[in-house]
Amino acid sequence: MAQRLRPVGPEFVETAPVRLVFTRDMAATPETVFRALAEDLEGWPEWFSAVASVRPTRGGRQVRLRGGIRFEETVLAAKAPALYAYRVDVTNTPGARAWVEEWRLAPAGTGTRVRMTFALDGTAAFRQVCRLIRPGVGQAFRNAVAALDRRVA
Repeated sequence: MAQRLRPVGPEFVETAPVRLVFTRDMAATPETVFRALAEDLEGWPEWFSAVASVRPTRGGRQVRLRGGIRFEETVLAAKAPALYAYRVDVTNTPGARAWVEEWRLAPAGTGTRVRMTFALDGTAAFRQVCRLIRPGVGQAFRNAVAALDRRVA
């Protein structure tokens, strides 16, 4: 059953009880990566294997993951080419109470250093599960960034 989460702002990325932070370099430029993240929403399933679909909405997007997890999100920041962040407003993820995802893009040689932060809060069980799945989420992030790099090359 879907539930509405606490409406947090971009500062939640720094203050969340659970923060999962992952970094990877890409050959693509920050401008190219930003366009893929913020403008080519329908393309996300092509490079992020966990994502089944993304549809833009007024001020945000609707996301379905493979396996049935759903999100209604609000874009908090879209500052080309350095920052793309969004808040999950509604999800069917049990125990979630607040959720922000932030993509920071910085030049790295001729490419881009991508840093993604999952900022999360929820029940004690939700927070524990988030910590336990960190290795799998990290692998999914690394695979997605590699696939995105191949897609935009």
